[in-house]
Amino acid sequence: MAITDFHCVSTLQTTGTPGEIEDQVRMYVVRRGAWALDETPERGEHTVAAGQFLLRHVGRPAHFRTVPHTTAKILVLPAAMLKPLLGNRSVIGPANSAEVRLLAAHTNMIHATMAGLSPAGVEAAHSTLIELTKAVARRRFDDVEPRLAPALAQAAKDLANSRLAEPELSPTMLARALNVSVRTLQRAFAETEESLTAYIRHRRLEEARLALTAPSGHLSISELAAHWQFADSSHFTRAFKKHYGQTPSQYSRSTRPTGRG
Repeated sequence: MAITDFHCVSTLQTTGTPGEIEDQVRMYVVRRGAWALDETPERGEHTVAAGQFLLRHVGRPAHFRTVPHTTAKILVLPAAMLKPLLGNRSVIGPANSAEVRLLAAHTNMIHATMAGLSPAGVEAAHSTLIELTKAVARRRFDDVEPRLAPALAQAAKDLANSRLAEPELSPTMLARALNVSVRTLQRAFAETEESLTAYIRHRRLEEARLALTAPSGHLSISELAAHWQFADSSHFTRAFKKHYGQTPSQYSRSTRPTGRG
């Protein structure tokens, strides 16, 4: 099993060795640029464009090329557990589908925690990765499977982080985007330190705190409250003081560089 985050500035092109055998399942998730694969003579060439994924079994090495500034995540997985499900078909779809979001969240967690995982943890991470890949192939996942709860919670966090300034951000919106019920999403957060609603509020407060320390372009307290979707400046100030022990104005003054006499 291998997970690679791929970034290239210039065009990359390679050719497989004729006659070599590769019994693997590979998944290409392209975020930017394009990844072109030479398939078998029957399949021809397939290009995975930005915002798309391709999942397939690989029997022989294939020539591929990329365009400049391609960014992609490549997964190499054992064929034994996935080939019976895939057969000879290629599964293609949008990279922002609920199943791919969960898979990407899980791979990011593996990158962040692998060095500290026990053998049992490695096995659990591997098993979950296989289950999530099966979900991509089936275009649905088992939302009551307990092994998938951490990936679901992380996918919700990732999606929330990208939409913190949007007024529509809510557990209901995130559940809809991840194709689960709000109850399922809340259940996934049950073992974390805070609820999804609390996570969104704390992340918005953190972004507001960072804005208060910006060297230039300071927003007023009212503008910060409106930008980060607090009801009003009073509500924002109370929430900020409860979380950081100071009002936004006090925090801003305490972090301001001391002038020279």
